[in-house]
Amino acid sequence: QVQLVESGGGSVQAGGSLRLSCAASGRTFSWYTMGWFRQAPGKEREFVAAISWGLGSTYYADSVKGRFTISRDNAANTVYLQMNSLKPEDTAVYYCAGRYYRGTSYSHGDYDSWGQGTQVTVSS
Repeated sequence: QVQLVESGGGSVQAGGSLRLSCAASGRTFSWYTMGWFRQAPGKEREFVAAISWGLGSTYYADSVKGRFTISRDNAANTVYLQMNSLKPEDTAVYYCAGRYYRGTSYSHGDYDSWGQGTQVTVSS
């Protein structure tokens, strides 16, 4: 498995921006499809964005499309989530996840490596 460590969370006002980073170590990072999920209090963990291994195809939840951008730097073993035009409903713990040598999935159960999470709080 790959070990994942998120950073970049924090508190911001609505309309602001944050950039999350997820540093990976362990197995070959470039062979991992990487995803971002989030979980708000009392809610289930939900898919936010993913980027495939190989071609680097990107996928987004409808709720973040046009505002969030996922990217990866395989040389730095890092995946990023640029979050713009943040809304209070984006408040959650954000998790980085990896899926080895397989395509993208929107289901958190299909990812086999997880970070510890980073809190994002958006105030109105």
